[in-house]
Amino acid sequence: MNRTPVAALSRAVKRYGPTTAVDGVELALAAGETVALLGRNGAGKSTAIALLLGLVEPDAGRAELFGARPETAVREGRVGAMLQDARAVPRVTVRELVAFVAGRYPVPLPVPRALELAGIPELAGRRVDRLSGGQLQRVRLALALAGDPALLVLDEPTAALDVAARREFWTSMREYARRGHTVLFSTHHLEEADAHADRIVVVDRGRTVADGTGTELRRAAGGSLVAVDMAAGQGPDGLALLPGVRSVEVRGGRARLRTEDSDATVRALAERGAIRGLEVVPATLDEAFLALTEVR
Repeated sequence: MNRTPVAALSRAVKRYGPTTAVDGVELALAAGETVALLGRNGAGKSTAIALLLGLVEPDAGRAELFGARPETAVREGRVGAMLQDARAVPRVTVRELVAFVAGRYPVPLPVPRALELAGIPELAGRRVDRLSGGQLQRVRLALALAGDPALLVLDEPTAALDVAARREFWTSMREYARRGHTVLFSTHHLEEADAHADRIVVVDRGRTVADGTGTELRRAAGGSLVAVDMAAGQGPDGLALLPGVRSVEVRGGRARLRTEDSDATVRALAERGAIRGLEVVPATLDEAFLALTEVR
C-alpha cells in the first residue's frame, strides 16, 4: 500500500524580511482525508498553503505533493486551489471561464457538473465581473473543482458566504470527499472545522501546535469543566492537585476546574465531601483553541 502523503510540509520555514511567517510547520495529509487548518489572523495558514502549492519556496524544510515537488503535481493537474486573492476576470461569463480552466486539465469535470457542485448553475451565463462577493466566491470554487483534482486546497472558502450558501458549500464538499478526494481547507470558523474535518491542525505563530480530531483537541486543552459551590469558609487549597485538574478558577464562591479526566476529578471531590451544585460540561472547541493558542 502506498503510504506517501498526498500533501506534506516538513519543518517548513518561510521568512519575509524580519518576519517569520512559517516557523517549522509540520503537516501531512493522507489520501481521502478532509483536514482543517485553523489559526488566528497572521498565524501562518495562508503562507503554509502557498508553500504547499509551490507559489513560494520555503527558506528551509520541504513542501511536497504526491511525494514530489508541488509544481510537478500542479502541472499534472492533480491539484485544485481556491485562494483568497483571486480577482474577477472582466468580460467573460462564468461558463466561459470555467470551461477555459477545465480545458487546462487532462481529465476535467464536465462544466455543468462543476457549476452544480459549486451551487451556481443559474450563473452560467452571467459575466464574472458583475457578480456579488458571495457569488464570486462560489465561482472560485467551481474553478478549483473544474479539473476534478485529487487534492482540493481551499483558503478561507466560506468567506463572504451567507448561512444558506455556507450550508450548500459544505454539502458539496462532503459529496466531493466521499469520492475519495483529499481536501485541505483553512478557516476562521471553528464550528466548520469541527463539523466537516476528519482532522484539525492548529497553527499559531507559524508553528503546528495541535493536530487531531475535535475531541482530541478538547481533551488536549483540558477536556471538561467541573464546577462546584464552595462551602462557607472553604478555600481552593488542594483543588489544583486533584486528579486530572489542569487549572482552577474561583469566582463568587464557585470553583471551576478545567480537567482532562472529569470522572477522576468528581470522585476526588466526592471523597472530600465537596459535591455541592455539581456541574460537568465538555470543553468547547473555542475554549480548546484559545488554550492552545494562548500567549506562551
